[in-house]
Amino acid sequence: MGHDVVYKEQILTIAQDPFQHVTTVLICRNTLLRTGISHILAGTRFILSEETHEDPASLAAFADKMPVLFLICENSSPEEYIATVEKLKAHCPSARAVILADKIDPRAAVQVCQAGLDGVCPTTMERHALIKALELVMLGEIFIPAAIGLSLMEQATSSNAAKIQSSFAPAPANDLAMMPNKLSDREAQILRCLTQGASNKLIARELGVAEATVKVHIKAILRKVKAVNRTQAAMWAAGYLNSSASNDMPLVPGE
Repeated sequence: MGHDVVYKEQILTIAQDPFQHVTTVLICRNTLLRTGISHILAGTRFILSEETHEDPASLAAFADKMPVLFLICENSSPEEYIATVEKLKAHCPSARAVILADKIDPRAAVQVCQAGLDGVCPTTMERHALIKALELVMLGEIFIPAAIGLSLMEQATSSNAAKIQSSFAPAPANDLAMMPNKLSDREAQILRCLTQGASNKLIARELGVAEATVKVHIKAILRKVKAVNRTQAAMWAAGYLNSSASNDMPLVPGE
């Protein structure tokens, strides 16, 4: 029993701490900043290389070392960051690269990560949080601060909302309101929204009606197009619009 406990403790220790020391290379031309970062990393597993490296071509000596972390401490443009990361990874494919910057645009952060960057750490991070972020990167994770993540989520949400809202614009009179089954203009609006994947709440808010009213209209739509659910109705509408676009046959006006 005692041997099992010792064995498990050893395995957990290895799993939780896969590396004891990390060779850390600072890409930084600011002596004062280098001194500050050296003080921050003192006593941690991140052991700074004593040499100053400005040209990625001079980093070939680290190619065979495991593990290696590059800290890029230069305020640069996205294009410059991408070029630096690509050069670093070309000379040391197994190394990790993290940008330590005062500020970086969220979209730029995404572009540099797509080029091979492993993390973005703002200079405002607390020492303990920075160390943990670097440890996560060394474990194979990509780290970005919460502020960048939230900003990207807001941008994505706004973009999707704008796309859905734009689909409502031509709704007052359209092909769906002129179909043989005689959908009303409002039902045609709602059915077109369904093809965009809009929820009842979003449809109600955009059309300025109660959510209960939307539900009533959807029931009527399902009955008229002989669909079991809203998904079938949306699929039917998409097919109807495609066929009517290539069909010159006159349609019956809606109610």
